[in-house]
Amino acid sequence: MVAPTDIRTDTLLPEQFADLERFADWVLATEPERYAKRLASSMDQMQDLYDTVFARLQDALAYLDTFEWPDLPDDARNLFHLLQSLVMVSFPIEVWKQPRVPDSGAAYLDIVHEPMV
Repeated sequence: MVAPTDIRTDTLLPEQFADLERFADWVLATEPERYAKRLASSMDQMQDLYDTVFARLQDALAYLDTFEWPDLPDDARNLFHLLQSLVMVSFPIEVWKQPRVPDSGAAYLDIVHEPMV
């Protein structure tokens, strides 16, 4: 029997993705939160997220595919949000080499409807 003090309660991600817990501050449920986090992050921070999470992408997708989407457990939903943050940093890392969209000035779009998850 496991004693209550032996159970980790401070984790957000499934146990097999414990190596990604250091990115818990990127587990954000909405696009505006992820965008704000991207703008507040350095390229080095985003590169670290990109390199580390991208390396686990196939494992994470295979894990998430074991669930029905409307019924994702909280830790799996958090993993999905972390993958959404990976997408959020992909263009700055792969293409723009900066957090902001080049030549966009102060322009922005608000998403008024999030994807169902």
